[in-house]
Order: sequence, then C-alpha cells, then structure tokens
Amino acid sequence: MNATPGLDPVTVWIVIIGMAVGSFALRFVFLGIIGDRPLPPWLLRHLRYTAVAILPALVVPLVVWPAATGGEPDVPRLVAALATVVAGVLTRSVIAGILAGAVTLFALLYLLV
Repeated sequence: MNATPGLDPVTVWIVIIGMAVGSFALRFVFLGIIGDRPLPPWLLRHLRYTAVAILPALVVPLVVWPAATGGEPDVPRLVAALATVVAGVLTRSVIAGILAGAVTLFALLYLLV
C-alpha cells in the first residue's frame, strides 16, 4: 500500500539513493581527497557560513508555505520569523533567536485561538 498518493515507491527510493550518493560524494571530496592538507584561508572563511546558510533554507518554506495552514502564510509565523531575525541580529546568538521565535509563535498561536 502506498502511503503517499501520487508518489511511486521506486521514484522515492531513486531519490533517496541519489541524495545518499551525492551527500557521500560531497563529504568524500573534503575528507577523502583533501584529507589532511591545509585549506586556503578564503575557503575556510566561506565554510564558516555554511550553517548560517542552511538554517534559513530549512525554515523559510515552513514560514512562507506552512503545512499547518494549508500552504497559506499567516501572521503568527511571519511575526515569529521577524522576532527570530531581530533577536539573532541584536544578540548575535542562534539560541536567542530560536527561543525568541518559538516563544513568539506559541504565544501568538495561543492568543489567536
């Protein structure tokens, strides 16, 4: 039985295997080929921003097209995203930003229900 209508299980497995191979290949380039050689300073500077770039890429779709509202943006999520950005910029702390966004989101959802 297919749990997700419209998706062929073979296609899903091809995508999963393709992503696994791609992830392994990317890691192998840095760990296997480059290994213990020193990296140039400009590359190290760019690699420091990888985590900062990944977090917004994961969160933005959840704010702009939230599944909880059927894909329609809503005020609590947009305000929580704004609170997260403001707290993160002012405190320069990821944890403070995440906490500010979570508290704002849950408070607004509680108040608007």
